[in-house]
Amino acid sequence: MDLTDAVLSFAVLGALLTITPGLDTALVLRAAITMGRGPAFATALGINAGALAWGAAAAVGASALLAASELGYMMLRLAGAAYMIYLGVRMIWGASRNGPEAEAQVTTATFWSTFGRGLLTNLLNPKVGAFYLAVLPQFVPANADPLSTGLLLALVHDVEGLIWFTMIILGAQAARAFLARRAVRRTVDAGTGVVLLGFGVRLGLSSR
Repeated sequence: MDLTDAVLSFAVLGALLTITPGLDTALVLRAAITMGRGPAFATALGINAGALAWGAAAAVGASALLAASELGYMMLRLAGAAYMIYLGVRMIWGASRNGPEAEAQVTTATFWSTFGRGLLTNLLNPKVGAFYLAVLPQFVPANADPLSTGLLLALVHDVEGLIWFTMIILGAQAARAFLARRAVRRTVDAGTGVVLLGFGVRLGLSSR
């Protein structure tokens, strides 16, 4: 398998994983509906930055150290679970509130706050690192440099993710007149909160 075949094969796998509904998609969709296009793109960029960081770590072998360390993996897993549970509870609580305080949470969103939310959600999820550690080496040709090839593959996955998130964001914007209703936003917040809460609990209770 040469580099071109490796990139194309990984691109097919990455595309299938990207469009599979999951936590990342839920976060971007929630941001697009409740906060608008800018915060949604910031969330998407944060998620992609986290994925690229995991890809780089896998390429240089840092993820292998995490996989070999029971304590390191457990600490990262519990931190990730706590963060997801915190976000989930906060969204559910916010969806249950009425009035200007609930609206303020939407209007005060900044680029860095939404970017950081996407970034931390990925960085604190050891399952993402485990995926890159297990998959990336399978697509690195024998005569290729592991670091540069791993980074290239992670970047391909990132580009696919950004394209997918752009479609989600633009789709949400097209239906903005309906989705902007307060009842819809509260429902989306509550639903995303439940998803985050479920991911956090499952991550906290899971083993490797």
